[in-house]
Amino acid sequence: MDKGTRHPKGVRERAVRMVEGHQDECPSRRAATNSIAGKLGMAPETPRRWARKAQDPSGSLVSGLKNAERIKELERENRELKRPNEILKSAASFFAAGLDRPPR
Repeated sequence: MDKGTRHPKGVRERAVRMVEGHQDECPSRRAATNSIAGKLGMAPETPRRWARKAQDPSGSLVSGLKNAERIKELERENRELKRPNEILKSAASFFAAGLDRPPR
């Protein structure tokens, strides 16, 4: 627990994930946070505030990932996407070199 907080970090992350997962089942985000707050025994404002802080700029909830973990995940995805491009470039240059030769 951080100094000055009532709930451990794990409870916060769990509440945010629960709100995210429960939004599809409820008519509104407020209903989802109220439902989760009741299940966790806390005031409805608490998980609403946590979920709001956990939102990324695009408006979707970050599923408990820390920024460093998210960056690593994006870098890995970037490497995976660059690999096929490099293969295609190599193949294109290989076949282009073959076009320069006179036919037999």
